[in-house]
This record gives sequence, C-alpha cells and structure tokens, in this order.
Amino acid sequence: MELAVLLISFIVFLLMGVSVAAAMAASAVLSLLTGSMPLNIAAERVLSGINSYTLLAVPFFIFAAVIMNRGGLTDRLLGVARGFVGHFPGGTAQVDVLASIFFAGMSGSATADAASQGRILIPHMKKQGYDAGFAAGVNSASATIGAIIPPSITMVIYGSVTNISVGQLFLAGILPGLLVGLGMMVVVWYLSVKRGYPRDTYMPWRDRFRPVLEALPALLAPVIILGGIFSGMTTPTEAGVIACAYALFLGFFVYREIKVKDLMPILAETVEATAVPVFIIAAGSIFGFALTTSGFGFMVQDALSAVTTDPLVFMLIVVVIFMLVGLFVEGTAAMLIFVPIFMPLVAAYGIDPLQFAIVVITTILIGTITPPVGLQLFIAADIAKLSVFKVDVWPFVGIMLVVVLLMVLFPQIVTILPAVLM
Repeated sequence: MELAVLLISFIVFLLMGVSVAAAMAASAVLSLLTGSMPLNIAAERVLSGINSYTLLAVPFFIFAAVIMNRGGLTDRLLGVARGFVGHFPGGTAQVDVLASIFFAGMSGSATADAASQGRILIPHMKKQGYDAGFAAGVNSASATIGAIIPPSITMVIYGSVTNISVGQLFLAGILPGLLVGLGMMVVVWYLSVKRGYPRDTYMPWRDRFRPVLEALPALLAPVIILGGIFSGMTTPTEAGVIACAYALFLGFFVYREIKVKDLMPILAETVEATAVPVFIIAAGSIFGFALTTSGFGFMVQDALSAVTTDPLVFMLIVVVIFMLVGLFVEGTAAMLIFVPIFMPLVAAYGIDPLQFAIVVITTILIGTITPPVGLQLFIAADIAKLSVFKVDVWPFVGIMLVVVLLMVLFPQIVTILPAVLM
C-alpha cells in the first residue's frame, strides 16, 4: 500500500508540473502517513541527508565557479583554447569543447560551464554562420565534461551517498572525461567539414605564448586544487575552500575584474545555485527512506537478479534504466533514488564500485542534455533562443554513449588511475 501511494503520488505530482524535488518530498510524506509513520522521521531524514562534511564541498566549488566566471578566468581560458584549436574545422565549436576541459579542472559544475561559455560562444557562433541548433548543442554537450573531469560536484554528492572515496572518484573520472572531450572534438570536426562551418585563421606558435601567459594563473588552479587532494594534503572540502581563496585572489589582484561591491551578488548567486542540489539531496533522502521501508529496493534487486547473472548484462540494463529515467527526472534526483538500490547488486556481481560510479554519472549527464528536462540543454537553448527540441545535440549524445559502452566493456579506463596513484 505504501509503495503504491509513493509511486502513484510521485507520478501525479510530476504530471501536475511540480518540481522533481518537491514531488519526491511530498509523495514520501504521503507514503509515511499511509504507513502510520511519525512525521518527525521525515525531518530526521532531511537532516541526516544534508548533514555531511563531504557535502560542504558543494557550495565551495559553486562559489569558486561563480568567482571564476566573474573574475575573468573564463575569458582567459577561451583565449588559450582559441589559439590551439581555433584553426580546426568548426574552430569556435572546438574552442567550446577544449575550454570546457580546462574549466572542468576548476569548477566541477556543468551548469556553470554551460552558462558562462554559452553566453560568449553561442552568439559568436551564430554570427559566424553556425546553425543555432548546433551552437547550442555543442555548448550544452561539452558542459557535461565539467562534471566528469575532477573536481566534480556530482562526484562529491555520489561519494556522500555511497561512502566511496571522493578522491578515488576524481581520479577515476579523468580518462573518461578526456575521452568524452576528444570524441566531441571529432564529432565537431566531422559535422563542420560536412556542413561547411568556418574556422579561425591559423595562429603562429609565437603568438600563442601571450594568451597562455595571461591564462597561466588560471591554468594553475587545477594543479593546486587536485594536487592537494591526490597528495593527501587536503580533503575535497578543504580543496573547495582553497579553490575559492585562489579564485578570489586572481579576481581581485591578478586580473582585477572583481571589486568589493561584486561580493554580495557573487554570494547571492552562490546561495541560489547551492539551494537547488541541497534541496534535491534532502528530498531524495526522504524519498529513498520511503522506498526502503516499502520494500521497493528488494523488489528491484530480486527482479534484476532473476533476469541475469552476468555482470555485463546488468551494467547494460543499468545504463538503459538511467537513460530512460534521465529523460524525465533530474540527474541528481535519479542518482539519489536508484544508486542506493543498485549498490548491493554491484557488490553481488563483483563489479568495481568505481567503474559503476563513473558509468552511472556519465549516463546521468546524458540526461542533462536530452529533452524534455535536460538542464544544460535548457540553458543553451535559452541563450540561442531556440526550442529545446531544435537543439542539435544527438550526435554528442551518441559519442557519450560510445564512451559509456567502452567503460562497461573495459573497466580499466576507469580504474587504472586510482589503482596506480592511490
């Protein structure tokens, strides 16, 4: 009875247009009331869900990303990317992908990447003659790299839910993130040649040193942030604090694009951006508890165990499930609902938890660029002034799926760096 109330009310709330987080919280409360559970349990689950030292890294990395966007770091990174790949076919689109790789090593936020680079590059691509749908597609897709290459806010949340080392997750995401970036650059190359998109003029090597020197302090940020984590000198949360301090130092004293009067708007934007994932985590904690008490997790585990005993088939089923769920449910919410259910099966099948984590995270990120609810897709489409259904994102979805399948077939892509370096 409780399970029926939980799932039916959740679906009804979604059909009514209620946000996913609010739908999870409301349906969980209704389910608990149906089962005669005291409501104070809901409050306890909210507090336990967000009362985590690891999760403190989330607002710090978001704060750092906002500072970087306003402090001139993004512009410098774009200048470096333009010098090295701007002369390739589809030059500005190539710049978008490479700059996303650079930006990923500092912010950990796909949303910040899509918004900051999109405001600059999408209008520029449209003026150069790129199709608006392609410009929005490459921007939204390349932004996902920010949540795969460390530091990653999504990985911090995943680690807090599963008690997997965030440092190991960060290392595990490096090679997959680079593969996604390289694959997207190949897709941009192919489509640009086929459609006749422009390229920038070739920049001689001697002319590339100036943008590199200007961006060098920004390029050192990933070294400082990740070096502290991988060396064991800092936790991810402490690294987030260092990222904020370093970004403020660059914005105030090196690039001088941040003034004291800018601090309050920066803090306000950070609070607003932090509230969304924290609310989802809190709601997901209540919803997950309701699923557990209703026995839904055991039902799913029994069903999957009956379908297959092959770890490879199980992984492929998980990919399909997250792909379908990602079409309709926000990625963090999907992760909070299903990952705790699947984790016992991961151990039973003998699957490396790091492999499973990066496969799930990458698949979830595909949902952020697919209609109808993809967040990065909405951001890019809004900048390009397009319907989300007119964004040319599917070639990039395809290359991300290829990388996911490679990780399923060859777990060493994920596990080799954590095994060697930690």
